[in-house]
Amino acid sequence: MDLDAFVAAHQPEWDRLKALSRQRQLSGAESDELLDLYQRTATHLSIVRSSAPDPSVVQYLSTLLSRTRQRTSGTRTAGWADIGRFFTDTFPAMLYRTRRWWLAVMVVNVVVAFAIGIWVAHNPSVQTGFIPPERLDELVNHDFEGYYSEFAAQDFAARVWTNNVWVAAQCIAMGVLGFPVIYLLWQNVVNVGVMGGILWANDRGSLFFGLILPHGMLELTAVFVAAGVGLKIFWSWVVPGPQTRMQSLASQARASVAVALGLIVVLLVTGIIEAFVTPSGLPTWARIGIGLVAEIAFFVYVFTLGRWAVARGETGDIADRDRGDVLPAAA
Repeated sequence: MDLDAFVAAHQPEWDRLKALSRQRQLSGAESDELLDLYQRTATHLSIVRSSAPDPSVVQYLSTLLSRTRQRTSGTRTAGWADIGRFFTDTFPAMLYRTRRWWLAVMVVNVVVAFAIGIWVAHNPSVQTGFIPPERLDELVNHDFEGYYSEFAAQDFAARVWTNNVWVAAQCIAMGVLGFPVIYLLWQNVVNVGVMGGILWANDRGSLFFGLILPHGMLELTAVFVAAGVGLKIFWSWVVPGPQTRMQSLASQARASVAVALGLIVVLLVTGIIEAFVTPSGLPTWARIGIGLVAEIAFFVYVFTLGRWAVARGETGDIADRDRGDVLPAAA
């Protein structure tokens, strides 16, 4: 095939297609013409690739077709309505759907944390096994309380926020393996249990709960949610149900992204409470009350908006048009 002659013969059609693809508005006749030229140009590209695969011509036609395809199919952009729908439908629906997982994680971790705390509080040798005796007094009387006012409030808020987001992201990202999530939870529950046990044994239990509860209720709940969702990802390929393992894993992992994004906002709230409320001069009952209100608000959010969204058929997964096609499976 004479490539130069082919290009010269069809260049006017390509130029016309380019011009139409750049117009902001098209009449009915122009829309039909654009689609017709698109099909012809796609055929031209196929001919060039098979008969005279010149790189510059192939690139030119591929780019032209790509731009035209965007013009004909349109593009979707996120707006305030999409953000609102995420927080009223997608995120709460996923929280509600996975509630049994993260509530189970919450109960087990709280029980284990209290068990470790009681064990540490009643065994002085265990306390010194975790904290050297020469540092015990400093920790109890200075370091634990001073941690919350060591940095400027806004810097501390950013610090704890990014750290907690990183922990939650790890729980979800490594959920496919299962065991790393359990390890992260174990580290967390041991730290809380040991610290609580040491302070309680040294008559500083009220200080411990007064500083932990304001932000810790919602913060730990967010971590438990991330861990529960991570373990649900693991279970999705262990017991896939009627789907293939990859289909089940892909569906659960896609939906879990909504939880990861939503927890960023939840943990921002806990970071603000930890930086501005926990070390504040407010009475202990007021600080704990603020944390309790935040915790109750989260549960109300999950069990009202989440339940309603699930009842409407929301799954937390991406829209049907954005998913790949799959074979039907028998229930």
